[in-house]
Amino acid sequence: MQSFNPFEMWSSMGVLAKVVLLTLIGMSIYSLWVMIDRFMVFSKAKRYSLAFVLGLRERLGKHDLNGAMKLAKAEPQSPISRVINEALVEYRDGLDAIAQTGPDEIGEFDVVDAVNRAIDRVKEREVANLKKGLGGLASISSAAPFIGLLGTVGGIITAFRSMAASGQGGLGAVSAGIAEALFTTAVGLIVAIPAVMAFNYFTNSIEAFVVDMNDVSSELISYVLREGRDRK
Repeated sequence: MQSFNPFEMWSSMGVLAKVVLLTLIGMSIYSLWVMIDRFMVFSKAKRYSLAFVLGLRERLGKHDLNGAMKLAKAEPQSPISRVINEALVEYRDGLDAIAQTGPDEIGEFDVVDAVNRAIDRVKEREVANLKKGLGGLASISSAAPFIGLLGTVGGIITAFRSMAASGQGGLGAVSAGIAEALFTTAVGLIVAIPAVMAFNYFTNSIEAFVVDMNDVSSELISYVLREGRDRK
């Protein structure tokens, strides 16, 4: 009686099935690396962001712009702190530009608009950084079942070849090919299911980061508007 353990199936597999299986293993290793990397990045970003937001609110409440800028530049930085850092630099530079007189005077200058542009510019870059590797994860989650199906086709071909070689059609003649077909299908699903679950999880996490960035950015814009009103 033939044993259907993976090593024996590997020795009986055709070339196509072996290529499919090696491809799926490579995809699995890549997706696992992306999952670990993104999980570590997101965990650190959440922890650093919470501490930064609490400190920023305290400093802005005290109208301590220099303290807020030092906090935003302090390492380790989170995506939110990098966004706010660029916005605060733009705000400070805008105030300095408005204060210039004589030949260096710039005339009308909308500080709020400049801060908003800085926020949008850096936010897009930070979101792109958070999405690193997720495109590959999405491709794996959608392609792995079809690659496994390709191995299934190869296994069925092997089954029919065995049937033709033996000259008889019983289960024993085709069992190795069927096992090969089912095995590659199962591996494709095993690779795809964690990938699609991880992709959805990380996508939702990025959306949460974007919401937090928008909330903190709105607080900063409100601070800029209040400061501009108080200066009048």
